[in-house]
Amino acid sequence: MTGTLYVCATPIGNLSDVSDRLRQTLEAVDLVAAEDTRHTGKLLQHLGITKPCISYFTHNRRGHGEMIVRELLSGKNVALVSDAGTPAISDPGEELVQLCAAAGVPTVPIPGPCAAISALSVSGLITGRFVFEGFLSTQKKGRMDRLEALKTEERTIIFYEAPHKLVRTLEDFAVAFGPARKITLCREMTKIFEEIIRTTVGEALERFTAQPPKGEFVLVVEGAPEIRESWEDLSIEAHVNMYEQTGLPRMDAIKRVAADRGVPKREIYDAVMR
Repeated sequence: MTGTLYVCATPIGNLSDVSDRLRQTLEAVDLVAAEDTRHTGKLLQHLGITKPCISYFTHNRRGHGEMIVRELLSGKNVALVSDAGTPAISDPGEELVQLCAAAGVPTVPIPGPCAAISALSVSGLITGRFVFEGFLSTQKKGRMDRLEALKTEERTIIFYEAPHKLVRTLEDFAVAFGPARKITLCREMTKIFEEIIRTTVGEALERFTAQPPKGEFVLVVEGAPEIRESWEDLSIEAHVNMYEQTGLPRMDAIKRVAADRGVPKREIYDAVMR
């Protein structure tokens, strides 16, 4: 009989967030697949549980993932855990879940903490519609290409970021979204030095340029202003301004307006600049 993969959310800082169901699951499984076995070992020790662990992280996920699937197909039950929060969310566990789905292995979520959702819930921004982007590319072009694609995204946007990359990311946000865009920075969530900062991109950049950031961050960014579906009643200048309010540079806004109206961009440029 095939075993079951339990996708187990673990605390993102405060060990008091361990649920009874998580404890029972970790006690019952045959094996724990952990992003860092040393880190997970401390959690198991805190819970008074002794259980064999196998490492499963970015650089060994292919070989170890196939090994874990074989264990599951042999009838063993496995708990998948990350260092913090919900596995498979901006996490190599995503690939293990896909392997299990392809192999017909039952997969059961054990719900619990998730940094992205926790940050969204206290952001003070729109929560009904949002997108999760996780970590941006470390390559400048890839990062800016992605932010360019998000310029007109009207839903709230959630990112993860490490402290040593925060200022660079805020600089890129200022270029892509404009310094006036609202942002909530959630630092060290559920830990002793937890901090929730509601501000703008420009003000956040000033703050953390002067004061080097510490701790892991979740960045919750306000979505772009809603684009009106109908622009027929707008002047050319107001039409261009509509796009500029989403964070687009003027020349890009002019190109959009020219495309909307089906006229040469020079015509829009002349109308705006005179």
